[in-house]
Amino acid sequence: MKDEISIGGVCRLAHRGVIRASGVDAASFLQGQLTNDVAALGASEARLAGFCSAKGRLQASFVVWRPHADELFLSCAAAILAPTLKRLSMFVLRAKCKLSDASDEVALFGVAGPTAAAMLGDCAVWQVRPRGGGSAIRLPDAAGARRGFLAVPRGAEAELAASPALALETWDWLEVESGIVTIDAATVDRFVPQMINFELVGGVDFQKGCYPGQEVVARSQYRGTTKRRTLLFDCDVVPAPAQDVFAAGGTQEPVGTVAAAAAHPQRRGGSALVEVRLAALADGHELRLGAVDGPPLHRRELPYAVPLDAAAAA
Repeated sequence: MKDEISIGGVCRLAHRGVIRASGVDAASFLQGQLTNDVAALGASEARLAGFCSAKGRLQASFVVWRPHADELFLSCAAAILAPTLKRLSMFVLRAKCKLSDASDEVALFGVAGPTAAAMLGDCAVWQVRPRGGGSAIRLPDAAGARRGFLAVPRGAEAELAASPALALETWDWLEVESGIVTIDAATVDRFVPQMINFELVGGVDFQKGCYPGQEVVARSQYRGTTKRRTLLFDCDVVPAPAQDVFAAGGTQEPVGTVAAAAAHPQRRGGSALVEVRLAALADGHELRLGAVDGPPLHRRELPYAVPLDAAAAA
């Protein structure tokens, strides 16, 4: 059953951080590291992008925008910012690009519902407009609510004080409802982009040049080797990221992993984006959280189509 919830307001996103890439080679450097095309990114647009290992597993996922020609911001989960920054810095070499943690300089906020509509106006999804000395980014809607992402200089948050407050837990639930997984500490190095539908939500450009893990990601796309996908489920308990999922009546081997989860804002339990083996869906078994006899997972529709043709594959 689809959730119909009235949601609106502003919340501080303290669990996200910001990496700054600056210098004349900043865009070209990131172009060779991320899954999406950032070289062509304009000041009025943002994009999703991932940073993979050589084996094609996501080490981080970002919202990327370019406030100035020689400066890009990458927002990721704060818990993985330091190791991600360290790993990215290893590849800079002679490029004229400086990478730094800008989290103490840039304040991040999520806006939803009527508040987002008022702040973003007629912005299309992934468009950027200047606001409060920073950037306002339109995100995909979730649970019928318009959403946005504000990145403003520290000290410029005063104008947001008069806006209705939105609980961070509600924002996290909207993130799950959007169908977009954010890589966090528990899920680093677990998923090839297609496993979490990253190419379906605009996080991968298959026409751009090489980046770490690109061969693995391309092979999964063009050889039809994506045997796992991420789907949306409800549960009577709140799942935890990286928690195993099993098929009821099946073996003790997990058939899936919780990629992201949040408590429901108005009832017991929560919602989760679960990366699952498609063959397990084809078997028709009910999915259970944590054990073969654990709490049942109830599938709901994502806001975008997911190809499940591989479900019949072993």
